[in-house]
Amino acid sequence: MRIDLHSHVIPPRIVQAITENPLDFAARIEGEGASRRVVHDQGYVYPLFQEFFDAEAKLESMDRKGIDVSVISPAPPMFYYWADADLALKVAGLVNDGVADMVAAKPGRLRGMASVPMQHPDAAVAELERVVREYGFKAIEIGTSVEGAQLAEERFRPLLRRASELGVFVFAHPYYVGAKAGLEDYYLTNLLGNPLDTAVCAANLMFSGVLDELPDLKVLLAHGGGFTPYQIGRLMHGHKVRAETHACTKSDPKDLLRRFYFDSLVFEPQALRYLIDLVGADRIVIGTDSPFDMADQEPLKTLDAVPGITHDEHHHMCCGTALRLLGEGR
Repeated sequence: MRIDLHSHVIPPRIVQAITENPLDFAARIEGEGASRRVVHDQGYVYPLFQEFFDAEAKLESMDRKGIDVSVISPAPPMFYYWADADLALKVAGLVNDGVADMVAAKPGRLRGMASVPMQHPDAAVAELERVVREYGFKAIEIGTSVEGAQLAEERFRPLLRRASELGVFVFAHPYYVGAKAGLEDYYLTNLLGNPLDTAVCAANLMFSGVLDELPDLKVLLAHGGGFTPYQIGRLMHGHKVRAETHACTKSDPKDLLRRFYFDSLVFEPQALRYLIDLVGADRIVIGTDSPFDMADQEPLKTLDAVPGITHDEHHHMCCGTALRLLGEGR
């Protein structure tokens, strides 16, 4: 079985809400039919692909890619981390109930992953508990930062702790909030900015002591962990020679790196080989990023092209690791 843990949706409930009340949601739907697109007041625009809101279209895409099961998660623009408590909770409810609708329509092929209003920690915990109680979700998706605030900050600890207690894993995904200096051109905000944001998130979680404090917390990093795996040696050296890096943790960064899980979305088989050798295939899952244009359209070919890949490595990445995260296998 091939399981994709990085597959996005914008469920019909939130599409309808934005269509009917664009001012309330600071976004609008433009165009007709296959030409529709979502335009956010914050400045980002993207096509409203049918796969975002149509379960049948999602399955057709999965079939083309050779995927048997997708754990569908909200597209990051649906995080609404800038919103006040009322709007943030409303959006999270619409999105999460919509994800549950899509899963219920195709329960053999889809699993659900929720979004929570991180900027309002108490509300985030309440929404986490609701989706677990009502829908049995085993995962939540969180931005690698929350309007510039790091997940390692103390105010987010109750949410991370509750996720750990409930056996829910956290999918940390970069959250586009505008071009950073030097990344304005050539789509570098995504090409370099996203993996950079993931690396910053991971390093903060490592050096802050969060992973020591919450030994059962499971965090899945998007895009192969960003730049973190490639620069782990630098983090290890810094931990030896700089007091700042071991003020909150004495744990070896390389040991902490293996506390994370990683998706396979690196596009280069040799890079995936390095990641397997570094953390083990039992920490890696398939990730496609469908239906965005930065998706891996042939994820199984990427796996098959990994130099020297073994049967056990292939099994872990295709389903073994994902099933453990979902609580559906050993």
